[in-house]
Amino acid sequence: MSVANFTAYDNRIEGVDVDLTETLISVEKSPQENGVQQATERTSGAAGLGEGTPKSERSDEKYCDDIFGETPAGVRKSGKGDGLTIMRSGLHDNWDDAEGYYSYRFGEILDSRYEIAAAHGKGVFSTVVRAKDLKVSNGEPEEVAIKIIRNNETMHKAGQLEVQILQKLAGADPENRRHCVRFLSSFKYRNHLCLVFESLHMNLREVLKKFGRNIGLKLTAVRAYAKQLFIALKHLKNCGVLHCDIKPDNMLVNEAKNVLKLCDFGNAMFSGKNEITPYLVSRFYRAPEIILGLPYDHPMDMWSVGCCLYELYTGKVLFPGPTNNDMLRLHMELKGPFPKKMLKKGAFVDQHFDQDLNFHATEEDPVTKKFIKRIIVNVKPKDVGSIVKGSSGEDPKMLANFKDLFDKIFVLDPDKRMTVSQALAHPFITGK
Repeated sequence: MSVANFTAYDNRIEGVDVDLTETLISVEKSPQENGVQQATERTSGAAGLGEGTPKSERSDEKYCDDIFGETPAGVRKSGKGDGLTIMRSGLHDNWDDAEGYYSYRFGEILDSRYEIAAAHGKGVFSTVVRAKDLKVSNGEPEEVAIKIIRNNETMHKAGQLEVQILQKLAGADPENRRHCVRFLSSFKYRNHLCLVFESLHMNLREVLKKFGRNIGLKLTAVRAYAKQLFIALKHLKNCGVLHCDIKPDNMLVNEAKNVLKLCDFGNAMFSGKNEITPYLVSRFYRAPEIILGLPYDHPMDMWSVGCCLYELYTGKVLFPGPTNNDMLRLHMELKGPFPKKMLKKGAFVDQHFDQDLNFHATEEDPVTKKFIKRIIVNVKPKDVGSIVKGSSGEDPKMLANFKDLFDKIFVLDPDKRMTVSQALAHPFITGK
């Protein structure tokens, strides 16, 4: 979508420091500026803190969906054995594939209004297409993104909850200022629930690949995006909503790259007493309280945002653990041992700690290739300065403030973690 298409309704968005009619926001570091040569992409494996770039999640975490993500529309992420029953009804067999995805055609008109123009992605829950609104109103976007939910009962119920959450968020943000993707409407088409959104330019994973592979973005750009993310988190908290899958893939930017919006609420839920599960949130961005089996709330999303900010600045994943056990090890390598009160209450603690609360790291023996457990004690926290290294020419005060923000977000105890209100008032965001 062109910049002009956004100015009608986005030029009042809170947290944007430049007008949308201006040039692109400066996001790119040069390799020389960062002291790092442009290199080939690293793999995550069992690397340490800040190493690697994301690989696909394990099968037991398949419900962490990238609905606006990178999977080509013709590629299936899940097999026939996902245990989900397609809701059949007569001629619906001709409309859906064997897994309940809608078999759309380019040029097809949905709901007598939206003409499908291009593929946009495919995930576990849905297919996403770009479409032209043939009945566009003044001030509304002509190009939209339509999320077509899979035709089965489980996905349909999840889609209905997503609509409830999106309606709550949109109703509390009538002026479209809170940096959540703009939800326009929903409708039923050939037994598929369809969700209509504004169409944005690219996600932050794509921005990183294009402008900051292995070196990250300018700190000024990270600050601009951080402020907008915190505004979105504040809006979610005010509405009692947990996103549950914050990562660069689920953050969209406009063509000028100066407006960011949080998207993909397919895993979102209302805060309260929710099911304890060790696989909520995509693994690299998963807070420790999730892995340990503790009750979770808004601090979980704050942890995920912190992981994203590090990744935006460095171009590397902070916690590239291939398993939950590795994730806990990496968390402790950064912040030291977990408070005993957390370990005494977690439902899944015994999977990673013994009765004396010593951590058991699960590792592969290099000779036998069998997995063994190694006790790790006396874990000392790292100095944040050794993890967040500055680039030449950057404002030293801004960098120091970023390190302080980073340190306060990554507190293992969610009750002591920085809140979104504190983050919005932090000197890194305010510039004071």
